[in-house]
Amino acid sequence: MLTPETLTRHELVGLAARVRAGDNPDLLDIEGRVVAETTNTLGIERGDQPSGRTAGERATRVATVPKAGTTFEFTLPTEAGDASAGEVVTVEGRRLVARPARRTEKSGDSKWR
Repeated sequence: MLTPETLTRHELVGLAARVRAGDNPDLLDIEGRVVAETTNTLGIERGDQPSGRTAGERATRVATVPKAGTTFEFTLPTEAGDASAGEVVTVEGRRLVARPARRTEKSGDSKWR
């Protein structure tokens, strides 16, 4: 079960995320759904860019955000499955730097584990 304590050991793809703080001010307040994860980055899909196609239609764009030097807020899904209405958990990106498969297997003395 995904809880604030176990978040860093779970799959992040599919979670709602927001860049809360970071070394690069251009990345602040990027928010959307995590669609990709590598050892050092998260891909966050945002639907906030005007597409220019038809009125009211938005294009999606994936922002690649480095994990190290960034603080993220993840919204945990509710029991009803709503991925954008649950508890908000703040995580320092340096705690996420690892290959996703290895990170989900690790254990340690972190307060998030």
